[in-house]
Amino acid sequence: MKQMSQDELLALPATVSVETVARALGLGRTRAHQLARQGQFPCKVIRIGTSATAL
Repeated sequence: MKQMSQDELLALPATVSVETVARALGLGRTRAHQLARQGQFPCKVIRIGTSATAL
């Protein structure tokens, strides 16, 4: 997954998907979800139904 540019990071809304944060941090999707499930994701994660959203 290609890491985000500074302009892309600055254009992000207040809440984004775990996949979006993973891309911003240069993490893979699977590793990001693993960290979120373990409570070790580098930012706050909230669950809405079966989806996870990062704040």
